[in-house]
Amino acid sequence: MPWEEMTRMKRRVEFVVAFDSCQYSMTELCKRYGISRKTGYKWADRYGTEGVEGLKDHSRAPRRCPHGTSSEISEKLLELRRSHPTWGPRKLLAWLRKREPETLWPAASTVGGILKRHGLVEEHNRPRQPWPSSGRPSVQAEAANQVWTCDFKGQFRTGDGRLCYPLTVADGFSRFLLAIQGLDSVAESQAWPVFERLFREYGLPEAIRSDNGSPFASARAVARLSRLSVRWVKLGIRLERIEPGHPEQNGRHERMHRTLKQETARPPAESQLTQQERFEQFRSIYNEQRPHEALGQRTPAELYRPSARAYPSRVAPLEYPGHFEVRWVRPNGGIKWQGQFLYLSEALSGERVGLEETADGVWTVYFGTLLLARFDERERQLYG
Repeated sequence: MPWEEMTRMKRRVEFVVAFDSCQYSMTELCKRYGISRKTGYKWADRYGTEGVEGLKDHSRAPRRCPHGTSSEISEKLLELRRSHPTWGPRKLLAWLRKREPETLWPAASTVGGILKRHGLVEEHNRPRQPWPSSGRPSVQAEAANQVWTCDFKGQFRTGDGRLCYPLTVADGFSRFLLAIQGLDSVAESQAWPVFERLFREYGLPEAIRSDNGSPFASARAVARLSRLSVRWVKLGIRLERIEPGHPEQNGRHERMHRTLKQETARPPAESQLTQQERFEQFRSIYNEQRPHEALGQRTPAELYRPSARAYPSRVAPLEYPGHFEVRWVRPNGGIKWQGQFLYLSEALSGERVGLEETADGVWTVYFGTLLLARFDERERQLYG
């Protein structure tokens, strides 16, 4: 009868003991135990040279693989992974192939196995959930500077106890990181100099996408205008805001933040100065070395080009068509209309807004090309 799994070793021992007794021929024993003569001689030979240990099953894996990855290639992969612990197999291969195109590199699945065997793959208890598909941004960037994305990465304390608020700005098409700047707060007075520097260096984007938090927006004003977004509109930049509670609408930026946190703030640096040095190093690698699968394994620096719209030395006042009624916004954020005070936003103090009559007694209020609100003279109330 064939050997069962649980009695395999026992029956092998019985077989070789019976054969050693010289009372039975090999043919007779093999017939009794239901095995071939070749198998019978194999166990007899193993028992004679290795004893009982030789009766255990040996690995069926080949002792050498002619297609195996050489130790030199494996070491290059491991060294690069240790330098960039968040890079996956495809990024590692893209980086290496670009620098050593003559080398025959293994497949991404093989690289994944090498990393796992050397303990360089983090095990996850459950798969990450992708962003839901609802609420996609209204503009999908098809060229550099069509849309810039910006956000504040969650604040944290550096080793000296100071709070750090990283402001990040990126090009939505190429993923080029324009800035990572650690600030002391999210105040407009700290954020504007960063954007002004970027406008001078890279030119003006067509639109800026942000969330609805400070300093990008204000919940208490019409069109959620903040002082920072007012500056953007005056430069001819279109405002694009994600819906409240929908960070997936700025998903690429959010994904970059996760990598930024892993590589620069775990743990935080000893001071804001050394933390900023980490940010700049990350930005350099992210833009110039790190391949992106969505970019065909190219780097952001390969795709990004500065904007043709230069930052003006003087911001011209906003102009309105001749049929508009134009009003100056008072320091308290309102305008006077037919003896009535209409509150717009203190962020608009000192700016001109235009009103266009679109129906009998119904007016539309604009700041430049931005629709702020509608106003019905009969109800004497603004509608967002």
